[in-house]
Amino acid sequence: MTPFDRHTGIAAPLLRANVNTDLITPARFLCRSRADGFADTLFADLQNSKAEDGTRFILSTPPFDRASILVAGENFGCGSSREHAVWALVDYGIKVVIASSFADIFYNNAIQNGLLPVRLSERDMHRLAMVIEARPGMTLTADLGQQLITCEGLKLIFEIDPYRKEQLLRGLSEIDLTLDALDRIQAFEARRSAEVPWLMKSKQP
Repeated sequence: MTPFDRHTGIAAPLLRANVNTDLITPARFLCRSRADGFADTLFADLQNSKAEDGTRFILSTPPFDRASILVAGENFGCGSSREHAVWALVDYGIKVVIASSFADIFYNNAIQNGLLPVRLSERDMHRLAMVIEARPGMTLTADLGQQLITCEGLKLIFEIDPYRKEQLLRGLSEIDLTLDALDRIQAFEARRSAEVPWLMKSKQP
């Protein structure tokens, strides 16, 4: 996957809670192969719909149709474990999703595909939402190295597991990271074998 360090883009507010994976990518698209792409499946049931007041879905409305950052509600990506939901976001051009909480499987799938999921506190989410809703189309910067979200003078720090951070910064899969540490793993095994050889001996049947 492509390494992620820093990204600046238009932020689209989708602040509803419990946006599930079936809403992100409807089940009827799950038989499609990864090679065919999933950009057109993203929020497919919402993209061409209108609310009761006549407004269109946020990503179908300029300037948010050019958004690469999604500011979402709590428990984003809940529901089934389908990785297709992340593929749809990535293929559409979304680089960052910011929310107060994510479904665990969605969060892990996002990182495995180079999509940065940012968790912010409810207070910081409220501050961020006020800023981006006041100025539609404004840009936001997500800096993974600094673990910082910035826009219009607002600076919000986010936490991320160091292992996940390295994975995104270097654009490596979990297998790649394990292979990268192979020398250290082998050195540990050799040291462990010398220190406690009785634990390292395999038992013969």
